Amino acid sequence: MAKNLVYDIHDKPKFPQLIVFALQQLLAIMAATITVPMIVGNGMSTSAALFGAGVGTLVYQFFTKFRSPVFLGSSFAFIGPMSAAFAGALGNATLGYLGLVIGAVFAGLVYVVLALIVKFVGTKWINKVMPAAVIGPTVALIGLSLSGAAINDVFSYGEKITFGLSGYFKMTAGAWASLICALVTFITVVLCSVYGKKMVKLIPFILGILAGYATALIFTVIGIAAGVDALKVIDFAPFEALVSDGVKLSTFFAVPDFTFAEIFKGETGIGFDYVVTVLIAYVPVAFVVFAEHLADHKNLSSIIDRDLIEDPGLHRTLLGDGVGSAVGAFFGGCPNTTYGESVGCVAITRNASIITITATAVIAMLFSFISPLVAFLDSIPGCVMGGVCITLYGFIAVSGLKMIQKVDLEDHANLFTVSAILIPGIGGMAMAIGTDVFITPVACSLVLGIATNFLLNKFKKND
Repeated sequence: MAKNLVYDIHDKPKFPQLIVFALQQLLAIMAATITVPMIVGNGMSTSAALFGAGVGTLVYQFFTKFRSPVFLGSSFAFIGPMSAAFAGALGNATLGYLGLVIGAVFAGLVYVVLALIVKFVGTKWINKVMPAAVIGPTVALIGLSLSGAAINDVFSYGEKITFGLSGYFKMTAGAWASLICALVTFITVVLCSVYGKKMVKLIPFILGILAGYATALIFTVIGIAAGVDALKVIDFAPFEALVSDGVKLSTFFAVPDFTFAEIFKGETGIGFDYVVTVLIAYVPVAFVVFAEHLADHKNLSSIIDRDLIEDPGLHRTLLGDGVGSAVGAFFGGCPNTTYGESVGCVAITRNASIITITATAVIAMLFSFISPLVAFLDSIPGCVMGGVCITLYGFIAVSGLKMIQKVDLEDHANLFTVSAILIPGIGGMAMAIGTDVFITPVACSLVLGIATNFLLNKFKKND
């Protein structure tokens, strides 16, 4: 067992503990997983996305021989292509669901091809193309690039104003309520993780979310009693929707609107132009996510003290990610990817048990059918999840910075390589090519970093 782990990958917690650990993983990844379909819209189902993430994770675990402790969730990188799949449906939005599946299959095929290349060429080139000077700042950037989303969540009920070149949150009653809920969540997570004993130390996120939710409930009750909308932090609409037509079976159990079922609700005939549109939208993004796949697995490897690039092998993690993504989209519409939130949860709780990830996937699939549980998850305020995400995203960033510590920054080739990744990434170097292809700041910075590292070391060798 790695010295820093409480549960190693093959360890099996007792059943009651296992369920609690799985629920914690689910809470860590849940917000982002259901946010993607909410952003894309077009009637996409959050419960179906949750089911798709669960089944995609099981597929990933199968391909990786149950050796890589990470959960797969809805990928934000594919929001643009998913929207293009609907927009390219020749005026009939129903056809967009078929486009979601076709696009996910195209993206999955990119991973399959890359996995075959790795299988026959090997992985030694990975360390040459992406040494610590490249992968370290990239991992740090993944966490830092999410920091803005976390802080926006912290001030969910605040208004952002611009003063000079900076943005500030106007501290209204709603902003103060959001901030207090986020801080209660954050402080609870930190105290439980640092000073907690036994079980408390292993479930800081569950306790933090419960503390934040309780605080939000207090503000909401005060807001209702005083008639102050700004203090109504919890939105009870998900619960109200359950009984809007009276109490019936669907109030307690409901089958998610699976993507494959939605396909057959409208016309299914599509033209060649539409397929090409989806192909152009999805395939370039798949290469972008491949780079993030490498960074996530390098980071996870350092946390669990096992080189996942070698065992189970990069070709297996790629196959698992690609096929799992396609299968997940077949049910939930959203291509999946390995989640930094899941990696952060493993790192902070020191629980790398594979069976915990597997149980999380199964519970996610079961929860997607239980209406009150889906409603509860939907009702968790953004400010509460913001308090959690400060710790999760922060740990990802710090993991990357720890990798940079191993780099000789007295060597200017390394110094400029790290700079070429951090500054453009934090500065928001993102590119839109046409109307369908969006390249994230992480991807742009990674490409620039690889090119800088290659050129500088090439000239050094020539000298």
